Amino acid sequence: MPRALLSVYDKTGIDGFAGVLVELGWEVVSSGGTATFLAEQGLPVTTVEEVTQAPEMLGGRVKTLHPAIHGGILARRDLEEDMASIAEQSIEPIDLVCVSLYPFASVAAKRGVPEAEVIEMIDVGGPSMLRAAAKNCAHVAVISSPTQYETVLGELRAHGEVTLDTRRELARAAFETTAAYEAAIATWFGETEAFPEQLTLAFRKVSDLSYGENPHQRAAYYRELGARRHLLSEIEQIGGKELSYNNLGDLEGARRIVREFALPAVVLVKHANPCGVAVAATIEEAWERALAADPISAFGCVATLNRPVSAALGARIAEHFVEVLLAPGYEEGAVATLRAKKSLRLLVSRERRTETPGERDLKRVLGGLLVQERDADVADRKTMQIVTGEVTEEQWGDLLFAWRVCKHVSSNAIVLARDLQTIGIGAGQMSRVDAVRIAVDKAREHGHDPTGAVLASDAFFPFADGPQIALDAGVASIVQPGGSRRDDEVIAAVAAAGAAMVLTGRRHFRH
Repeated sequence: MPRALLSVYDKTGIDGFAGVLVELGWEVVSSGGTATFLAEQGLPVTTVEEVTQAPEMLGGRVKTLHPAIHGGILARRDLEEDMASIAEQSIEPIDLVCVSLYPFASVAAKRGVPEAEVIEMIDVGGPSMLRAAAKNCAHVAVISSPTQYETVLGELRAHGEVTLDTRRELARAAFETTAAYEAAIATWFGETEAFPEQLTLAFRKVSDLSYGENPHQRAAYYRELGARRHLLSEIEQIGGKELSYNNLGDLEGARRIVREFALPAVVLVKHANPCGVAVAATIEEAWERALAADPISAFGCVATLNRPVSAALGARIAEHFVEVLLAPGYEEGAVATLRAKKSLRLLVSRERRTETPGERDLKRVLGGLLVQERDADVADRKTMQIVTGEVTEEQWGDLLFAWRVCKHVSSNAIVLARDLQTIGIGAGQMSRVDAVRIAVDKAREHGHDPTGAVLASDAFFPFADGPQIALDAGVASIVQPGGSRRDDEVIAAVAAAGAAMVLTGRRHFRH
């Protein structure tokens, strides 16, 4: 009679799985709560204590860690000495191991859970059994997820055994499970260090993507195990095609910007950079002004709104080609109108929290990672210094608005704004002078007069030539980090133009 060892925390479907095993002539061995649960379902169960002839110890911490269990799992059926060794100890082979681990990651992710309670969720026997069974996959089938039950049962019904190819695939999944589990534990213990000596990360695939940045590149989306949430965990898609690799990249950038603002705001992102951002008294006005900032670049954009979409606004948005639309809600009339746009991915945001504290930014390089703290700097007027000219309250509002947007624009970054609306953005330029020129040209191209506008620069101006282009165009106030050896020359040029300059003392490079 083949023997299966079932020891699961997640009991979803385990009774049905065990029931079929019994029908197929298997002996079921179970431990602790699993044995009790199966017995309550009327299934015949051999307890681990009966197999080991030893009681559970230490409040259940020690139950399967015994030669009668691991000898049965690890014995190689094709080695006479292995089979003789277990026979001498009256140990019977175990042909299938099914384990689901304690939910360490989900418990550790909860706020306010006592450390002792988190540590009790560190499974010891479970990973040991999974690893042992996976190592001996030549003879043992290992199940690490309820999603594998049907595959295993299908092969048992068809062949009377689990095929070697399937056992190898199950072994891979088991080692992935234990690796991710250990990574989550190591990460939790290392949370007191910003950059631990060893960075152990684990990710699980959410979905395959149609392709990457280009059609010839394969791609998938993964979530980080142990993270309290991920990009799509609090987002529901209610219409349109599947999200693409580029959609997800732009969506992340757009949602980061829109969370900078409490008032009604709209952010339009194209190729990882904002092309239109506006804050207004109503979300309808914010949409019109964000779109007007650069309507040509906004063609095929990702759009995020921080207010629900009315039926009237939905109709206005439907007039334009938008790849992805994310908002906290939609009126019924808006949903019907927007769903008619088959190419529009329609998303509802359920997010209620700010960024995850302590989250790191990761960038892949050859054979390694660049890791840094996330730029969570908040635009604070109190820490800024006016070094020349006077700044009105209205200008302060625009300066802080432009500075917040500038943090999310690729370097070298220049943002022109007026009345809480971007009117020109220069992004990703090798020369800061070119970034200023592009921002000014963009403004004029779409009918925005830079006269009286404000300018934000993500880093200092090394010379006065960049600011001079903006000053000649009529820009009235500039906010920048400062810190150049030629700050005095830059300030003098601003003063000579009768404009104002504010230094933040902090830059926002984004490469």
